[in-house]
Amino acid sequence: MDLIPGLPDDIGLECLIRLDHTQFPSAASVCRGWKSEIELSSFRTYRKSAGLSRRIIVMVQAQTDPTRKHGLRKYSAAPVYRLTVYEPDTGKWGELNPIPGFSNGLPLFCQIAPVGCNLVVMGGLNPDNWETSNFVFVYNFVSATWRRGPDMPGCTRSFFGCASDNDRRVFVAGGHDNEKNALRSAMAYDVVEDEWTSLADMADERDECKGVFHRGNFYVIGGYSTSMQGQFGKTAECFNLSTWQWEVTDNDFLSGDTCPRTCVNGGNGVVYMYQDGAVVALDHSSRIRIPSTMDSVPCLIGLEGQLLAVGSVGFGRTHGVYTLDLKSSTWTKADVPEVYSGHVQSGCCLEI
Repeated sequence: MDLIPGLPDDIGLECLIRLDHTQFPSAASVCRGWKSEIELSSFRTYRKSAGLSRRIIVMVQAQTDPTRKHGLRKYSAAPVYRLTVYEPDTGKWGELNPIPGFSNGLPLFCQIAPVGCNLVVMGGLNPDNWETSNFVFVYNFVSATWRRGPDMPGCTRSFFGCASDNDRRVFVAGGHDNEKNALRSAMAYDVVEDEWTSLADMADERDECKGVFHRGNFYVIGGYSTSMQGQFGKTAECFNLSTWQWEVTDNDFLSGDTCPRTCVNGGNGVVYMYQDGAVVALDHSSRIRIPSTMDSVPCLIGLEGQLLAVGSVGFGRTHGVYTLDLKSSTWTKADVPEVYSGHVQSGCCLEI
């Protein structure tokens, strides 16, 4: 059956790729042919090559009370987090529907990763009882629906590193178990097959490490062992997807013994992080001061050739969003509505 009756399929495809991504759920419900076409990875590739794809930033962001007291933003005793969505190309803001069973807020310190047109949410602490969970949920931007994935196998873990190849897999490594023992174990979740695969253990225990997909491989950066509680290391390990083995990088992947949570792939073959008032390239090629209106950057998000920085001016104050162009080293301030100015724990970018 033709994609659009009376038109050649190549013309029908040209029509479909021009839909706004927010119209995909409605279009996918029209017929099986449209649904099958829109869900193909080649459909997203064609949209991108035609310059019609849209970058979508998803953030784990705290809800805020719009009232102020002595210049400070008021939070509840325990901040409630939700998934907010920002489109840097259009300036639009919004939020995703709550995960089923979590209408009162996301699990604290959950991890998110982009896989094609899906967002994977993993782990975290139950906001009601602070118990750690290995749950997995997947949000599909084509159908605008959530589904439950298989739980992360093995011991219950938190503060692990994760990153996605942005195609079909999310890689997970390190963190700690319920006894605060740092972990060396690692695994991969195939979103298409909906199954987990265990990987070989890393050489070192790595609690509070950061996962980054860099130069086609999965890097696990920094962290600390059980015996070195809170004393971060400078090393990193790389899981080579060609050999399916771990490789230890040089001993100074990080310039200092620091928390690696802001490490991010800039899309230009370089890993960046926020450090001492600047965004620094870990290959030592650049150091770019953050805008004077920001005094901290708790979250960096990698775009292609750009970085999105979320930061505040003073404890408890409004969080702003700036985009850094890595070629020109210039910052651009985003217009952030009051309701989306809360603290951001983490974030990622999808291109749909």
